Amino acid sequence: MQVLEAIEGRSSAKKFSDQGVPASTIESLLRCAARAPDHGLLAPWRFVVLLDQGREVFAAALESALRRRHPEADAETVSRERSKAFRSPVLIVVATSVSSHPKVPDVEQVLAVGAAIENLILAARAAGLGTMWKTGGAAYDPTVKHALGLADTDQVAGFIHVGWPTEMKPVRAVDIGGVTRWVSNAGA
Repeated sequence: MQVLEAIEGRSSAKKFSDQGVPASTIESLLRCAARAPDHGLLAPWRFVVLLDQGREVFAAALESALRRRHPEADAETVSRERSKAFRSPVLIVVATSVSSHPKVPDVEQVLAVGAAIENLILAARAAGLGTMWKTGGAAYDPTVKHALGLADTDQVAGFIHVGWPTEMKPVRAVDIGGVTRWVSNAGA
């Protein structure tokens, strides 16, 4: 698949099959993610790949975080929260780990992580896989971060679900005319 085709036809998966994704494919996606622009070569991203038992640990952390935020949550709400760990056969948690650097502001490091996620998503699409980028309250919860082995200072940028899609969201229409200003002969 050509890069422009991958970008122009990108949409999120709605549902995934239970079929696993080979470890070599996951490693390839992570290598592509790590090719993102990275001023200062700081590699400000952290990838946590959750499979099998890892998703069980994540589900328990999601439940704990929900119960702390909403102690009144009923059994159905708790079940729905736990099920988020099992939407796809592979769940890649991407976190931002900002380093103090005199020439690379925090915002550039955060943006590099966003670019890494987009690289991962496009590489997955090129491999025939679907992705779904999620966050929500759990992304900001210290219990969840600790369960994932992340530092207190790390910030979860996204829970990236990866798998063989069985249903995709429609590719949304894009109109750049209303949001782009063309400038020509600048400085002339």
